[in-house]
Amino acid sequence: MMDVRTSVHFGVSLLSVLFTIGASGEDYFPQAQNVKWVSNNFKTILTWGPEPTNYTYTVEFSEVGKDRQRNPYCIRSSGTECDLTNELRNLEETYSADVLSEPLPGVNSDLVEFPYTWAERFCPYKDTQIGAPSFNIKQSEDKTKMTLHIQDPLTPIYKDDQLLTIRDIFKNDLKYNVVYNKAGSTGKKETMADLRDVELTNLDNGESYCFMVAAYIPSRSAEKRLGDLSKPQCSPRESKIIFEELPFGVIAGAIGIMLIILITLTVVCCKCFCCKKNNNVDKENLQLSPV
Repeated sequence: MMDVRTSVHFGVSLLSVLFTIGASGEDYFPQAQNVKWVSNNFKTILTWGPEPTNYTYTVEFSEVGKDRQRNPYCIRSSGTECDLTNELRNLEETYSADVLSEPLPGVNSDLVEFPYTWAERFCPYKDTQIGAPSFNIKQSEDKTKMTLHIQDPLTPIYKDDQLLTIRDIFKNDLKYNVVYNKAGSTGKKETMADLRDVELTNLDNGESYCFMVAAYIPSRSAEKRLGDLSKPQCSPRESKIIFEELPFGVIAGAIGIMLIILITLTVVCCKCFCCKKNNNVDKENLQLSPV
C-alpha cells in the first residue's frame, strides 16, 4: 500500500516539475534591468537592458495618478529605449513608467500579468539636464570691459511651429553662472546673470581672460541646479612691447648689465688701441736709430 502511495506521489511530483519546466520555457520573460531616464534639454528617452531574445519589451507611462498610456513605437519592441519626448507634454508634471517583458508578436501566453520593471519618477522641468550653452565675447574699446553674448540652448519642444529655447520654458527661473580667470592663472572668479548678455568690468587692461558658462535653475534641488559647463573661450591678448611686459626691476637690472658690458668693452678697446699705438712708435724709433 505504501508503495502505491509513494508511486502516486512521485508521479504527481514529476508531472508538477514537468509542467513547471514547460511553463518556464514558454512563458518565462526576463525582467528589464537598469531602467532609467536619459534627458537633455527636454529630449527625454527611457532606456533599459538587456537586448531581448525570443521575447519583447513594452513601455507604459503616465502622469502620476492618471491612466497608463503606450507609445505605439514601443509596444512589443526588440529595442532597449523609447523616446517619450513628445508624450511628456506637461513639462512640470511628474511621470512614472514601466517596462514590461512580453512574448513576441503573434505569440500567446498563459500569463495574466507580465514581468515588469519600473523607473524612478521623472519631472522634465526639474530633472532634465541642461546642456552647455554657446557664447561669444566682445571687448570694449578701452579694453576694461567684456560682454558675453550667450545663446539660449534649443529644445526639441515645438510651440506654434517654432522650437522653444530653455528660456521659453524656464523664463525668469533661468540664470547663467559665469566662471572666469586671467589666462595662465589658476585663480577663478564667478558671477551670476539673469540675462543672456553678461557684462564684466574692472578687468586688467590688455589682459586675456578665459570664460566658461553654465545654465543655473535656482528652483531645482541643489544637485540639479547647475547645467553642463561650456568649453572655455578666451579673449585675445593685446600685444605689448617688451618694456611693458617685464617688471621694472628686471628692466633696470638689464640696463645695468648692458652698461657694465659697454664700459668693459670700451676699456678693453682703449687698452688695445693704446698698446697698438705704442708698438707702432717703438717700430718707428728703431727704424730711425743710426746703425
